Amino acid sequence: MTREWTLRDLEPTDLEDLVRLDDASTTSKREPAFPLADVVTATTDRHPAVVAQAGHELVGAAVSTVQGDQAWIIRLALAPQVRGRGLGSALVTELEHRLVATGVRRIRALLPADETGTQAFLNCDFAARPDFVVYEKREFTSPRAAPILRRLGGAVPPARLWESISGMHDEKRLIERRLVLPLAQAEQARAHGVQPPRAVMLFGPPGTGKTTFARAVASRLAWPFVELFPSRLAGADGGLAAGIAAAFDMVAELDNVVVFIDEVEEIAAARTGGGESVAVVNELLKALVSLREREGRLLVCATNSVSAIDQAFLRHGRFDYVLPIGPPDDEARTAMWRTHLDAAGEELDPVPLVEASRHFTPADIAHAARTVAQRSFERTVDDGARRPAEVGDYLEVVEDIRPTLTTAMVREFEDDIVAFART
Repeated sequence: MTREWTLRDLEPTDLEDLVRLDDASTTSKREPAFPLADVVTATTDRHPAVVAQAGHELVGAAVSTVQGDQAWIIRLALAPQVRGRGLGSALVTELEHRLVATGVRRIRALLPADETGTQAFLNCDFAARPDFVVYEKREFTSPRAAPILRRLGGAVPPARLWESISGMHDEKRLIERRLVLPLAQAEQARAHGVQPPRAVMLFGPPGTGKTTFARAVASRLAWPFVELFPSRLAGADGGLAAGIAAAFDMVAELDNVVVFIDEVEEIAAARTGGGESVAVVNELLKALVSLREREGRLLVCATNSVSAIDQAFLRHGRFDYVLPIGPPDDEARTAMWRTHLDAAGEELDPVPLVEASRHFTPADIAHAARTVAQRSFERTVDDGARRPAEVGDYLEVVEDIRPTLTTAMVREFEDDIVAFART
């Protein structure tokens, strides 16, 4: 039977036509297992690939990538007008001959079940493996970004950091709704007229977990986390303002990033007179404007004293939200104590501990739990047998710890919520 196409090896000059063919070929709404960039790389590196030409038009292509005696067919593309005429099977067979000639002994293909070419593989005696599950993880740090992150001291936080935060349900829900969801589902957010946030201020008493929340947001998004320390930036040539400018220039080279500045009131206090402090605030404002112009980045600033910050720094259009992160309430402290008790294998009623630890921060509670665990461990070593800790052991330690928070600090935080919170 005479065919209306000719099969031949793919040539570098076919690349532009191949890209157009690939776009016209797909019949699936799912992303391919191997992106177009991999196809281009394989053809550039001259891995075996064949095309079908009808007149001056490219109407089919099969591209592979080879590693040792194994190969993947990473693309089978067919022009719409030639589907169902046996071209897919012909391309797969022709490519298979070339692969076998190079020493390949196992050939695989991975594509959505509703994609172009699935029948061609079955026609060529490829066996479908429905028992396999594809596990995929998308890394947001590119090789180009790696050296920049090293210079900035940044990295992607461990997975599931968000889930490890005990209690603080109100704060978690607020941050989840306002920050994480619009950034993780940016397209859907825009369809509702929601612009993903670019900058947020977290405020509250010391030790309430502002840094932990910032890192947890980066963990949820699988974005790199970069903390900028003003004390280190000040060592750069030209002072703190120049150091901030240089750091944000590097941040601009990253595709996705959460930038965190703790105790920002130290460098963004209300401007009075002139000098270095004014230059620093102005440089921060410039950096904020530049950062807001690009997607895939979020600036998180944290402060213990939101009232001390230059109000021009906080206004609408610069920070999307000003979110309170307060001391843990009874429910949050209960969840925290239960987490620590479970980790120590203790089945104790947390209620007395919750009552005794008012004005405790998460760090205070963690310190108390660690102290009891250490004492219990030492007692086991000395006695040769484990005696479970009792509520009294925990209460004794709690009584010896001076809480981070005071009544005055909590009242000031409540006043700041009224004056500055923007949720």
